[in-house]
Amino acid sequence: MPADASGTHPEGMLEQLALLRTADGTAALELAGSLHADGVDVLAGLDRLRASVGAELAGPAWGFARLRARARPVFGADADRLFLTDDTLEQAGRPELAARRAARLLAAGDGEVDSVADLGCAAGTDTIALARAGASVLAVDVDPLARELTAANVEALGLSDRVWVVAGDAVDLVAAVRGGEVANCAAAVLDPARRAGGRRQLDPDRWSPPWTTVTELLDRVPVTAVKVAPGLDHDRVPEGVEAEWVSVKGSIVEALLWGRAVSTVWRRATVVRDGVAHELTADADPGFAPSGPVRGWLHEPDPAVIRSGLVSLVAADLGATLVDPTIAYLTSDAAAPDSPWVSSYRVDEVLPFNLKKLKALLRARGVGRVTVKKRGSAIEPEEIARQLRGPGNASAVVVVTRVAGRPTALVCGV
Repeated sequence: MPADASGTHPEGMLEQLALLRTADGTAALELAGSLHADGVDVLAGLDRLRASVGAELAGPAWGFARLRARARPVFGADADRLFLTDDTLEQAGRPELAARRAARLLAAGDGEVDSVADLGCAAGTDTIALARAGASVLAVDVDPLARELTAANVEALGLSDRVWVVAGDAVDLVAAVRGGEVANCAAAVLDPARRAGGRRQLDPDRWSPPWTTVTELLDRVPVTAVKVAPGLDHDRVPEGVEAEWVSVKGSIVEALLWGRAVSTVWRRATVVRDGVAHELTADADPGFAPSGPVRGWLHEPDPAVIRSGLVSLVAADLGATLVDPTIAYLTSDAAAPDSPWVSSYRVDEVLPFNLKKLKALLRARGVGRVTVKKRGSAIEPEEIARQLRGPGNASAVVVVTRVAGRPTALVCGV
């Protein structure tokens, strides 16, 4: 079976992968995929597979069929040909964003970049995007399973002529950089492992490779893209390096540091809505937005805008102010229906936070369905929402936050 979410590789995984890449293995995968798509349960599916392809292939084939079904919403038709593990599926970026990164990287230096080192290729999803964008890719990893997964995936997608998979350590390769190139490649991508023993590593110095390697790569290879944790402290970003936060459907999905030959701004927030990437940029720190009283509309900035430190640009565009100097909620006299940067709510009531009085107000308004949002408050939204539900048919959004330093509830229309 593929690796579990702890990152450990069961004994024989490499052998299983080799078997599944044979003609018999391909047939086993096709049958497993068909059974899984038909909704056959695991026990019946394994029995059918054992009878048709043998016990040696049955378990691995079913495991990959399960993972391919999980991968399909992200990878589309490619999912039915990819070899993934639980870990690599969880960590893999979205193909459309990988393609966007690859295009930007290859456009650096007037489009003369044609070779890229993927330092830590995992299952090869970034390698695939780079190869599809036209690059020759050196896919590097210390993990033999990662190398085999990458080799299997580029072969399955018909990209083997553009990719070379080799054993190597990013720390050593970055230390050996000469003339701005990594292993004779004009550009590099790096996605440090940020989990160990099943736990997320918040300290960049404990990533693998560590932060020292990240900064060394950014210093020595001008055409570089490094994936980092969305919560990375801005003080960690080296001078002259652009930091970008990308969100999809209201959640940050990746954060990037761009090498100095790729960087064009100080910070960038990218919000993807309906397949369209909207970009907000600043050449320097724009500072904080002013604060003021709650007005007719409340605006919730997208997380990418908040993390990139660009809330004040949105505030200026909307004629809005912060409800509190420490809280990233904006307020203005008008809605912002076409803005990709915020979600807007009409403010119907502003009152000091008191659960009993809030519940009475909602009952009086006939509100039964309540969505609770919070910022700057210790409440548990789900628990408060449960307590506020009533028999009414109307709906409301209740925002619990601080306004001018005081705990406040905003009752908003939907």
